[in-house]
Amino acid sequence: MDALSEDLEPLPSTRRALRHRIAVAQSEGRAPSLVAAVVRGGRVVWEGSRTSVEGHGPDGDVQYRIGSITKTFTAVLVMRLRDEGLLDLSDPLGKHLPGSGADEVTIAQLLAHTAGLAAETPGQWWERSSAELRPTLAEVLGEEPFRHAPGRRFHYSNPGYTLLGSLVEALRGRPWEEVLRAEVLEPLGLHRTSGLPRAPHAGGWAVHPWADVMMPEPAEDLGLMAPAGQLWSTTTDLARFAVFLARGDERVLSAASVREMRAPSAPGEPGFADLGYGLGLQLSEAAGRRLVGHSGSLPGFVAGLWMSEADDLAAVVLANCTSGVPTGTVAADLIGIVADAEPRFPEPWRPFTEDARVPLELCGTWYWGTAAQVLRLRSDGSLELGPAGAVGRTARFRAEDDGTWTGLTGYYAGETLRAVRRGDGTVSHLDLGSFVFTREPYDEGAPVPGGVDPRGWRGIG
Repeated sequence: MDALSEDLEPLPSTRRALRHRIAVAQSEGRAPSLVAAVVRGGRVVWEGSRTSVEGHGPDGDVQYRIGSITKTFTAVLVMRLRDEGLLDLSDPLGKHLPGSGADEVTIAQLLAHTAGLAAETPGQWWERSSAELRPTLAEVLGEEPFRHAPGRRFHYSNPGYTLLGSLVEALRGRPWEEVLRAEVLEPLGLHRTSGLPRAPHAGGWAVHPWADVMMPEPAEDLGLMAPAGQLWSTTTDLARFAVFLARGDERVLSAASVREMRAPSAPGEPGFADLGYGLGLQLSEAAGRRLVGHSGSLPGFVAGLWMSEADDLAAVVLANCTSGVPTGTVAADLIGIVADAEPRFPEPWRPFTEDARVPLELCGTWYWGTAAQVLRLRSDGSLELGPAGAVGRTARFRAEDDGTWTGLTGYYAGETLRAVRRGDGTVSHLDLGSFVFTREPYDEGAPVPGGVDPRGWRGIG
Protein backbone atom coordinates (compact mmCIF):
# COMPACT_ATOMS: atom_id res chain seq x y z
CA MET A 1 0.00 0.00 0.00
CA ASP A 2 1.20 3.49 -0.75
CA ALA A 3 -0.05 7.00 -0.20
CA LEU A 4 1.17 10.54 0.29
CA SER A 5 2.06 10.80 3.97
CA GLU A 6 0.38 14.13 4.49
CA ASP A 7 -2.94 12.70 3.29
CA LEU A 8 -3.12 9.64 5.54
CA GLU A 9 -5.00 10.95 8.56
CA PRO A 10 -8.79 10.99 8.06
CA LEU A 11 -10.52 14.34 8.33
CA PRO A 12 -12.70 15.00 11.38
CA SER A 13 -15.86 14.47 9.34
CA THR A 14 -14.55 11.14 8.08
CA ARG A 15 -13.61 10.04 11.59
CA ARG A 16 -17.11 10.86 12.78
CA ALA A 17 -18.62 8.82 9.94
CA LEU A 18 -16.39 5.88 10.89
CA ARG A 19 -17.41 6.13 14.55
CA HIS A 20 -21.05 6.33 13.56
CA ARG A 21 -20.81 3.21 11.39
CA ILE A 22 -19.37 1.04 14.14
CA ALA A 23 -21.80 2.50 16.67
CA VAL A 24 -24.70 1.43 14.47
CA ALA A 25 -23.13 -1.99 13.94
CA GLN A 26 -22.64 -2.62 17.67
CA SER A 27 -26.10 -1.35 18.57
CA GLU A 28 -28.07 -3.08 15.83
CA GLY A 29 -25.97 -6.23 16.04
CA ARG A 30 -26.34 -6.29 19.84
CA ALA A 31 -22.69 -7.08 20.34
CA PRO A 32 -21.13 -6.95 23.83
CA SER A 33 -18.20 -5.18 22.20
CA LEU A 34 -16.81 -4.27 18.81
CA VAL A 35 -13.39 -2.97 17.81
CA ALA A 36 -12.24 -1.72 14.40
CA ALA A 37 -9.27 -0.25 12.60
CA VAL A 38 -8.58 1.35 9.21
CA VAL A 39 -5.22 1.07 7.45
CA ARG A 40 -3.85 3.46 4.87
CA GLY A 41 -0.36 3.92 3.56
CA GLY A 42 0.84 0.87 5.40
CA ARG A 43 -0.24 1.95 8.90
CA VAL A 44 -3.29 2.26 11.11
CA VAL A 45 -4.83 5.71 10.61
CA TRP A 46 -8.02 5.21 12.62
CA GLU A 47 -9.18 3.01 15.48
CA GLY A 48 -12.54 2.81 17.21
CA SER A 49 -14.58 0.65 19.52
CA ARG A 50 -18.02 0.36 21.11
CA THR A 51 -18.96 -1.65 24.16
CA SER A 52 -21.89 -2.46 26.42
CA VAL A 53 -19.68 -2.01 29.49
CA GLU A 54 -19.87 1.51 30.86
CA GLY A 55 -16.56 3.33 30.97
CA HIS A 56 -14.60 0.56 29.26
CA GLY A 57 -13.75 -0.02 25.64
CA PRO A 58 -11.46 -2.50 23.87
CA ASP A 59 -8.50 -1.23 21.91
CA GLY A 60 -6.10 -2.59 19.30
CA ASP A 61 -4.33 -4.73 21.89
CA VAL A 62 -7.36 -6.80 22.96
CA GLN A 63 -7.55 -10.28 21.45
CA TYR A 64 -10.66 -11.67 19.77
CA ARG A 65 -11.02 -15.03 18.10
CA ILE A 66 -10.76 -14.58 14.33
CA GLY A 67 -12.13 -17.91 13.06
CA SER A 68 -11.54 -18.57 9.38
CA ILE A 69 -9.16 -15.65 8.90
CA THR A 70 -6.82 -18.34 10.27
CA LYS A 71 -7.06 -20.03 6.87
CA THR A 72 -5.18 -17.16 5.25
CA PHE A 73 -2.30 -17.66 7.68
CA THR A 74 -2.25 -21.38 6.84
CA ALA A 75 -2.24 -20.56 3.12
CA VAL A 76 0.80 -18.32 3.64
CA LEU A 77 2.68 -21.28 5.16
CA VAL A 78 1.79 -23.46 2.17
CA MET A 79 2.93 -20.78 -0.27
CA ARG A 80 6.24 -20.58 1.59
CA LEU A 81 6.71 -24.31 1.06
CA ARG A 82 5.98 -23.82 -2.64
CA ASP A 83 8.43 -20.92 -2.93
CA GLU A 84 11.13 -23.03 -1.28
CA GLY A 85 10.62 -25.76 -3.87
CA LEU A 86 9.35 -28.32 -1.35
CA LEU A 87 6.09 -28.76 -3.24
CA ASP A 88 4.20 -27.62 -6.32
CA LEU A 89 0.64 -26.40 -6.07
CA SER A 90 -0.32 -28.93 -8.74
CA ASP A 91 1.02 -31.81 -6.65
CA PRO A 92 -1.54 -34.32 -5.38
CA LEU A 93 -1.75 -34.21 -1.61
CA GLY A 94 -0.80 -37.89 -1.40
CA LYS A 95 2.67 -37.10 -2.73
CA HIS A 96 3.50 -35.34 0.53
CA LEU A 97 0.81 -36.56 2.96
CA PRO A 98 -0.11 -40.09 1.90
CA GLY A 99 -3.03 -41.95 3.42
CA SER A 100 -5.12 -38.92 4.34
CA GLY A 101 -8.21 -40.15 2.52
CA ALA A 102 -7.90 -37.36 -0.05
CA ASP A 103 -4.66 -38.33 -1.79
CA GLU A 104 -5.84 -37.38 -5.28
CA VAL A 105 -6.77 -33.74 -4.65
CA THR A 106 -4.17 -31.12 -5.44
CA ILE A 107 -2.73 -28.60 -3.03
CA ALA A 108 -4.08 -25.77 -5.18
CA GLN A 109 -7.57 -27.26 -4.99
CA LEU A 110 -7.37 -27.39 -1.21
CA LEU A 111 -6.20 -23.77 -1.05
CA ALA A 112 -9.02 -22.60 -3.33
CA HIS A 113 -11.78 -24.85 -1.89
CA THR A 114 -12.22 -26.74 -5.16
CA ALA A 115 -11.17 -30.16 -3.86
CA GLY A 116 -14.80 -31.27 -3.51
CA LEU A 117 -14.49 -32.05 0.20
CA ALA A 118 -17.35 -31.69 2.66
CA ALA A 119 -17.86 -28.29 4.26
CA GLU A 120 -17.71 -29.69 7.79
CA THR A 121 -16.58 -32.73 9.72
CA PRO A 122 -18.93 -35.65 10.39
CA GLY A 123 -20.36 -36.07 13.87
CA GLN A 124 -20.81 -33.29 16.40
CA TRP A 125 -20.51 -29.59 15.57
CA TRP A 126 -16.72 -29.35 15.61
CA GLU A 127 -16.56 -25.73 16.75
CA ARG A 128 -18.41 -26.53 19.97
CA SER A 129 -17.13 -30.00 20.76
CA SER A 130 -13.88 -31.46 22.03
CA ALA A 131 -11.04 -32.06 19.58
CA GLU A 132 -10.63 -35.45 21.27
CA LEU A 133 -13.55 -36.59 19.10
CA ARG A 134 -11.34 -36.02 16.03
CA PRO A 135 -7.87 -37.26 16.99
CA THR A 136 -6.88 -38.28 13.42
CA LEU A 137 -7.52 -37.16 9.87
CA ALA A 138 -9.77 -40.19 9.42
CA GLU A 139 -12.18 -38.74 12.01
CA VAL A 140 -11.91 -35.26 10.50
CA LEU A 141 -12.79 -36.46 6.99
CA GLY A 142 -15.11 -39.35 7.78
CA GLU A 143 -15.90 -42.33 5.61
CA GLU A 144 -17.33 -40.22 2.77
CA PRO A 145 -15.23 -37.04 2.63
CA PHE A 146 -16.24 -35.90 -0.87
CA ARG A 147 -19.35 -33.97 -1.87
CA HIS A 148 -18.21 -33.14 -5.41
CA ALA A 149 -15.65 -34.36 -7.91
CA PRO A 150 -12.31 -32.60 -7.29
CA GLY A 151 -11.78 -29.52 -9.44
CA ARG A 152 -15.38 -29.23 -10.64
CA ARG A 153 -16.69 -26.41 -8.46
CA PHE A 154 -16.04 -24.20 -5.45
CA HIS A 155 -17.27 -25.69 -2.20
CA TYR A 156 -15.95 -24.17 1.02
CA SER A 157 -14.30 -26.82 3.18
CA ASN A 158 -13.02 -26.54 6.74
CA PRO A 159 -11.55 -30.08 6.68
CA GLY A 160 -9.60 -29.08 3.57
CA TYR A 161 -7.59 -26.61 5.63
CA THR A 162 -7.01 -29.24 8.30
CA LEU A 163 -5.30 -31.24 5.55
CA LEU A 164 -3.18 -28.21 4.62
CA GLY A 165 -2.16 -27.74 8.25
CA SER A 166 -1.17 -31.40 8.45
CA LEU A 167 0.78 -30.98 5.22
CA VAL A 168 2.75 -28.11 6.79
CA GLU A 169 3.50 -30.26 9.83
CA ALA A 170 4.59 -33.20 7.66
CA LEU A 171 7.05 -31.14 5.61
CA ARG A 172 8.36 -29.01 8.48
CA GLY A 173 8.44 -31.75 11.11
CA ARG A 174 6.95 -29.39 13.72
CA PRO A 175 3.46 -28.47 14.98
CA TRP A 176 1.46 -26.09 12.79
CA GLU A 177 1.31 -23.30 15.35
CA GLU A 178 5.03 -23.53 16.08
CA VAL A 179 5.79 -23.20 12.37
CA LEU A 180 3.34 -20.31 12.05
CA ARG A 181 4.94 -18.41 14.91
CA ALA A 182 8.49 -18.88 13.65
CA GLU A 183 7.82 -18.22 9.96
CA VAL A 184 5.01 -15.66 9.91
CA LEU A 185 4.00 -14.16 13.26
CA GLU A 186 7.45 -13.27 14.58
CA PRO A 187 8.88 -11.91 11.30
CA LEU A 188 5.82 -9.70 10.78
CA GLY A 189 5.73 -8.55 14.40
CA LEU A 190 2.33 -10.11 15.11
CA HIS A 191 3.10 -10.66 18.78
CA ARG A 192 -0.56 -10.59 19.87
CA THR A 193 -1.69 -13.40 17.57
CA SER A 194 -1.81 -16.85 19.14
CA GLY A 195 -3.54 -20.21 19.17
CA LEU A 196 -4.82 -19.79 22.72
CA PRO A 197 -6.06 -16.51 24.23
CA ARG A 198 -3.64 -14.21 26.00
CA ALA A 199 -4.78 -11.39 28.25
CA PRO A 200 -6.18 -8.93 27.56
CA HIS A 201 -8.79 -10.80 25.53
CA ALA A 202 -12.53 -10.61 25.02
CA GLY A 203 -14.87 -13.31 26.20
CA GLY A 204 -17.14 -14.95 23.62
CA TRP A 205 -20.89 -14.52 24.07
CA ALA A 206 -24.13 -15.83 22.60
CA VAL A 207 -26.82 -13.15 22.55
CA HIS A 208 -30.40 -14.41 22.65
CA PRO A 209 -32.11 -13.64 19.33
CA TRP A 210 -35.39 -12.45 20.92
CA ALA A 211 -34.28 -11.08 24.28
CA ASP A 212 -31.54 -8.77 25.48
CA VAL A 213 -29.78 -11.47 27.48
CA MET A 214 -26.67 -13.48 26.79
CA MET A 215 -24.60 -16.47 27.89
CA PRO A 216 -20.92 -17.35 27.53
CA GLU A 217 -19.81 -19.56 24.64
CA PRO A 218 -17.25 -22.35 25.16
CA ALA A 219 -13.76 -21.72 23.77
CA GLU A 220 -12.71 -25.15 22.52
CA ASP A 221 -9.19 -25.95 21.41
CA LEU A 222 -9.79 -27.14 17.84
CA GLY A 223 -6.98 -29.71 17.70
CA LEU A 224 -6.42 -30.92 14.15
CA MET A 225 -8.94 -28.34 12.92
CA ALA A 226 -6.79 -25.48 14.26
CA PRO A 227 -5.40 -24.48 10.82
CA ALA A 228 -8.99 -23.77 9.74
CA GLY A 229 -9.98 -21.44 12.58
CA GLN A 230 -7.99 -21.53 15.82
CA LEU A 231 -6.30 -18.14 16.03
CA TRP A 232 -6.90 -15.22 18.37
CA SER A 233 -5.67 -11.80 17.25
CA THR A 234 -6.10 -8.05 17.55
CA THR A 235 -6.99 -5.25 15.17
CA THR A 236 -3.40 -4.00 15.40
CA ASP A 237 -1.94 -7.35 14.38
CA LEU A 238 -4.50 -7.93 11.63
CA ALA A 239 -3.82 -4.44 10.29
CA ARG A 240 -0.15 -5.38 9.95
CA PHE A 241 -1.18 -8.64 8.32
CA ALA A 242 -3.33 -6.72 5.80
CA VAL A 243 -0.31 -4.59 4.86
CA PHE A 244 1.68 -7.79 4.30
CA LEU A 245 -1.07 -9.24 2.10
CA ALA A 246 -0.95 -6.10 -0.03
CA ARG A 247 2.81 -5.59 -0.22
CA GLY A 248 4.47 -8.85 0.69
CA ASP A 249 7.56 -9.10 2.89
CA GLU A 250 10.67 -10.91 1.69
CA ARG A 251 11.11 -12.44 5.14
CA VAL A 252 7.81 -14.29 4.66
CA LEU A 253 6.50 -14.11 1.08
CA SER A 254 7.41 -11.93 -1.87
CA ALA A 255 5.06 -9.35 -3.34
CA ALA A 256 4.62 -11.66 -6.34
CA SER A 257 3.52 -14.57 -4.15
CA VAL A 258 0.94 -12.57 -2.18
CA ARG A 259 -0.30 -11.16 -5.49
CA GLU A 260 -0.78 -14.76 -6.62
CA MET A 261 -2.80 -15.45 -3.47
CA ARG A 262 -5.06 -12.49 -4.26
CA ALA A 263 -5.75 -13.62 -7.83
CA PRO A 264 -8.99 -15.51 -8.56
CA SER A 265 -8.51 -19.29 -8.37
CA ALA A 266 -12.12 -20.41 -8.06
CA PRO A 267 -15.48 -18.90 -9.04
CA GLY A 268 -17.96 -17.95 -6.36
CA GLU A 269 -20.32 -20.53 -4.94
CA PRO A 270 -23.64 -20.41 -6.78
CA GLY A 271 -26.17 -18.29 -4.94
CA PHE A 272 -23.61 -16.17 -3.11
CA ALA A 273 -22.83 -12.60 -4.09
CA ASP A 274 -19.06 -12.74 -4.17
CA LEU A 275 -16.29 -12.91 -6.73
CA GLY A 276 -14.89 -16.25 -5.68
CA TYR A 277 -11.75 -17.31 -3.89
CA GLY A 278 -8.03 -16.93 -4.35
CA LEU A 279 -5.42 -19.02 -2.56
CA GLY A 280 -6.54 -18.63 1.03
CA LEU A 281 -8.32 -15.33 0.37
CA GLN A 282 -11.93 -14.42 -0.32
CA LEU A 283 -12.72 -12.06 -3.20
CA SER A 284 -15.68 -9.73 -3.12
CA GLU A 285 -17.07 -6.47 -4.40
CA ALA A 286 -18.84 -3.65 -2.58
CA ALA A 287 -20.10 -0.46 -4.19
CA GLY A 288 -18.09 -1.28 -7.32
CA ARG A 289 -14.93 -1.71 -5.26
CA ARG A 290 -12.90 -4.93 -5.53
CA LEU A 291 -12.07 -6.32 -2.09
CA VAL A 292 -9.73 -9.07 -0.97
CA GLY A 293 -9.57 -10.54 2.52
CA HIS A 294 -11.40 -13.01 4.70
CA SER A 295 -14.24 -13.27 7.19
CA GLY A 296 -14.29 -15.47 10.23
CA SER A 297 -16.57 -16.78 12.95
CA LEU A 298 -16.50 -19.20 15.83
CA PRO A 299 -19.01 -19.49 18.68
CA GLY A 300 -18.78 -16.20 20.53
CA PHE A 301 -16.89 -14.26 17.86
CA VAL A 302 -17.18 -12.77 14.37
CA ALA A 303 -14.40 -11.10 12.39
CA GLY A 304 -13.84 -9.37 9.06
CA LEU A 305 -10.75 -8.18 7.20
CA TRP A 306 -10.95 -6.53 3.78
CA MET A 307 -8.54 -4.51 1.71
CA SER A 308 -8.94 -2.48 -1.45
CA GLU A 309 -5.69 -2.31 -3.37
CA ALA A 310 -6.99 0.40 -5.69
CA ASP A 311 -7.89 2.65 -2.75
CA ASP A 312 -4.81 1.83 -0.64
CA LEU A 313 -7.14 0.92 2.22
CA ALA A 314 -7.83 -1.97 4.56
CA ALA A 315 -10.22 -2.38 7.48
CA VAL A 316 -10.56 -4.87 10.33
CA VAL A 317 -13.67 -5.39 12.45
CA LEU A 318 -13.89 -7.79 15.42
CA ALA A 319 -16.84 -8.48 17.73
CA ASN A 320 -17.50 -10.94 20.53
CA CYS A 321 -20.90 -12.35 19.66
CA THR A 322 -21.84 -15.55 17.86
CA SER A 323 -23.99 -13.74 15.29
CA GLY A 324 -25.70 -10.44 14.65
CA VAL A 325 -22.85 -8.22 13.48
CA PRO A 326 -21.97 -8.53 9.76
CA THR A 327 -18.33 -7.75 10.36
CA GLY A 328 -17.36 -8.24 6.73
CA THR A 329 -19.99 -5.76 5.60
CA VAL A 330 -18.95 -3.27 8.25
CA ALA A 331 -15.28 -3.56 7.25
CA ALA A 332 -16.23 -2.95 3.61
CA ASP A 333 -18.29 0.07 4.68
CA LEU A 334 -15.35 1.54 6.60
CA ILE A 335 -13.22 1.28 3.47
CA GLY A 336 -15.97 2.90 1.45
CA ILE A 337 -16.41 5.78 3.91
CA VAL A 338 -12.75 6.76 3.67
CA ALA A 339 -12.37 6.09 -0.05
CA ASP A 340 -15.46 8.12 -0.98
CA ALA A 341 -14.77 11.03 1.36
CA GLU A 342 -11.03 11.18 0.78
CA PRO A 343 -10.09 9.57 -2.55
CA ARG A 344 -6.57 8.28 -2.94
CA PHE A 345 -4.11 10.66 -4.55
CA PRO A 346 -2.59 9.11 -7.66
CA GLU A 347 1.12 8.55 -7.68
CA PRO A 348 3.08 11.43 -9.27
CA TRP A 349 3.76 10.90 -12.94
CA ARG A 350 7.40 10.09 -13.56
CA PRO A 351 9.21 9.53 -16.85
CA PHE A 352 10.81 6.29 -17.93
CA THR A 353 14.11 5.87 -16.09
CA GLU A 354 15.66 2.69 -17.52
CA ASP A 355 19.10 2.98 -19.11
CA ALA A 356 18.23 0.56 -21.91
CA ARG A 357 17.01 1.84 -25.26
CA VAL A 358 13.41 2.93 -25.06
CA PRO A 359 11.35 0.84 -27.54
CA LEU A 360 9.45 3.80 -28.97
CA GLU A 361 9.06 1.95 -32.28
CA LEU A 362 6.55 -0.33 -30.55
CA CYS A 363 4.47 2.47 -29.06
CA GLY A 364 1.38 3.93 -30.61
CA THR A 365 -1.57 2.59 -32.58
CA TRP A 366 -1.82 -0.98 -33.85
CA TYR A 367 -4.72 -2.83 -35.42
CA TRP A 368 -5.96 -6.31 -34.72
CA GLY A 369 -8.06 -6.71 -37.81
CA THR A 370 -10.06 -3.50 -37.73
CA ALA A 371 -9.91 -3.00 -33.97
CA ALA A 372 -7.64 -0.10 -33.02
CA GLN A 373 -5.29 -0.80 -30.10
CA VAL A 374 -2.78 1.46 -28.39
CA LEU A 375 0.53 0.20 -27.00
CA ARG A 376 2.05 2.42 -24.30
CA LEU A 377 5.39 2.23 -22.50
CA ARG A 378 5.02 2.86 -18.77
CA SER A 379 7.64 4.36 -16.47
CA ASP A 380 8.26 0.99 -14.81
CA GLY A 381 9.35 -0.49 -18.15
CA SER A 382 6.16 -2.44 -18.80
CA LEU A 383 4.06 -2.23 -21.94
CA GLU A 384 0.32 -1.66 -21.72
CA LEU A 385 -1.97 -2.70 -24.56
CA GLY A 386 -5.52 -1.41 -24.60
CA PRO A 387 -8.31 -0.39 -26.93
CA ALA A 388 -8.20 2.99 -28.60
CA GLY A 389 -11.91 3.27 -27.81
CA ALA A 390 -13.83 2.45 -24.65
CA VAL A 391 -14.33 -1.27 -25.16
CA GLY A 392 -11.79 -4.03 -25.49
CA ARG A 393 -9.14 -6.11 -23.77
CA THR A 394 -6.43 -4.45 -21.73
CA ALA A 395 -3.20 -6.09 -20.60
CA ARG A 396 0.24 -5.28 -19.28
CA PHE A 397 3.46 -6.97 -20.45
CA ARG A 398 6.85 -7.53 -18.84
CA ALA A 399 10.06 -7.29 -20.85
CA GLU A 400 12.12 -10.48 -21.20
CA ASP A 401 15.84 -10.80 -21.89
CA ASP A 402 15.24 -12.27 -25.36
CA GLY A 403 13.40 -9.17 -26.55
CA THR A 404 9.90 -10.59 -26.13
CA TRP A 405 7.24 -9.49 -23.66
CA THR A 406 5.14 -11.69 -21.34
CA GLY A 407 1.54 -10.86 -20.50
CA LEU A 408 0.86 -10.14 -16.84
CA THR A 409 -2.87 -9.39 -16.73
CA GLY A 410 -6.15 -9.97 -18.46
CA TYR A 411 -6.81 -12.19 -21.45
CA TYR A 412 -3.15 -12.20 -22.47
CA ALA A 413 -1.69 -13.20 -19.08
CA GLY A 414 1.17 -15.61 -19.73
CA GLU A 415 1.05 -15.07 -23.50
CA THR A 416 4.09 -13.88 -25.47
CA LEU A 417 4.18 -10.61 -27.38
CA ARG A 418 6.96 -10.33 -29.96
CA ALA A 419 7.89 -7.74 -32.53
CA VAL A 420 8.45 -9.39 -35.92
CA ARG A 421 11.03 -7.49 -37.95
CA ARG A 422 11.73 -7.11 -41.65
CA GLY A 423 15.10 -7.77 -43.20
CA ASP A 424 16.14 -4.16 -42.61
CA GLY A 425 15.36 -4.41 -38.87
CA THR A 426 12.17 -2.33 -38.89
CA VAL A 427 9.06 -3.72 -37.22
CA SER A 428 6.64 -5.38 -39.61
CA HIS A 429 3.99 -6.40 -37.11
CA LEU A 430 3.36 -7.69 -33.62
CA ASP A 431 2.59 -11.32 -32.89
CA LEU A 432 0.56 -11.93 -29.73
CA GLY A 433 -0.44 -15.54 -29.16
CA SER A 434 -0.88 -15.96 -32.98
CA PHE A 435 -2.83 -12.69 -33.30
CA VAL A 436 -1.23 -10.32 -35.81
CA PHE A 437 -1.25 -6.60 -34.99
CA THR A 438 -0.44 -4.26 -37.88
CA ARG A 439 0.14 -0.54 -38.22
CA GLU A 440 -2.79 -0.21 -40.66
CA PRO A 441 -6.03 -2.22 -40.63
CA TYR A 442 -5.30 -5.41 -42.58
CA ASP A 443 -1.97 -4.04 -43.77
CA GLU A 444 -1.27 -5.74 -47.09
CA GLY A 445 2.46 -5.49 -46.38
CA ALA A 446 2.16 -7.73 -43.31
CA PRO A 447 1.43 -11.48 -43.18
CA VAL A 448 -2.23 -11.15 -42.20
CA PRO A 449 -3.69 -14.66 -41.69
CA GLY A 450 -6.05 -15.44 -44.54
CA GLY A 451 -4.54 -12.73 -46.71
CA VAL A 452 -5.94 -9.37 -47.77
CA ASP A 453 -8.29 -8.82 -50.69
CA PRO A 454 -6.07 -7.45 -53.51
CA ARG A 455 -8.74 -4.91 -54.46
CA GLY A 456 -8.31 -3.25 -51.06
CA TRP A 457 -10.82 -1.07 -49.24
CA ARG A 458 -13.82 0.16 -51.21
CA GLY A 459 -17.33 1.45 -50.92
CA ILE A 460 -20.59 0.03 -52.20
CA GLY A 461 -21.16 0.27 -55.93
